[in-house]
Amino acid sequence: MLLVIDVGNTNIVMGIYDGTRLMKDWRIHTDTHITEDEFSVFAIHMFSEINISPENVSKIVISCVVPPMITILNSFCRKYFGCDPYWVDAKSVPGMPIRYTNPGEVGSDRIVNAVAAFHQFKTSLIVIDFGTATTFDAVSEQGEYLGGAISPGIHIASEALYMKASKLPRVEIFEPPERVIGTDTAGSIKSGIIYGYAGLVDGMVKRMKKEMGTNPKIIATGGLSQLMYKVSETIESIEPDLTLEGLRIIGDMI
Repeated sequence: MLLVIDVGNTNIVMGIYDGTRLMKDWRIHTDTHITEDEFSVFAIHMFSEINISPENVSKIVISCVVPPMITILNSFCRKYFGCDPYWVDAKSVPGMPIRYTNPGEVGSDRIVNAVAAFHQFKTSLIVIDFGTATTFDAVSEQGEYLGGAISPGIHIASEALYMKASKLPRVEIFEPPERVIGTDTAGSIKSGIIYGYAGLVDGMVKRMKKEMGTNPKIIATGGLSQLMYKVSETIESIEPDLTLEGLRIIGDMI
């Protein structure tokens, strides 16, 4: 069995694959102060939910954008699984040329998403990931990672507005308001953030399409992808398990 781990700035997502079947996935808050023993308590509890022991895991593939977690997870894998994990980066991913000026700067999560998206659709793509940051990644018709763009995530923008504007309340970003023209402060903030980000997404897609010179498929993933799918005019499909699938595909390649 394959254990895949995606370490993001806000959450860690783990999944267990039996072949191509995702048996179970879990999400926990990223904590750079956790020890390998504390992490193992959580992991072993997860495995017990589906009656799997650590001995059943033969390979571990990890994507990580939080450097302090590397040492923790290396120790965890060696101590509880008796093997070193395979760390995804621009140099270690087979089969996808990276066209960044400095490939080492590309976040491993962005590469993993690109691998999964091209493996599934076999065409040029723009992959939008709504996470701590909102990332836009371009993939060519030949399966090359071309680059992309990074903007502050929706929750970061919302929280910054609350923190820096003393009279504005904190609002929950779950559903779009019925009207773009807000008739109270909370509704105005929700409209500005949600419909404003929809405009950002659609504008970025338009500009990236022009530079790519193709008609790429536009897909989205990440925690707020479903929300943005409702208000964007360009997102064509939602792929909630894209990153885990990318890790599985890379695991099958190595």
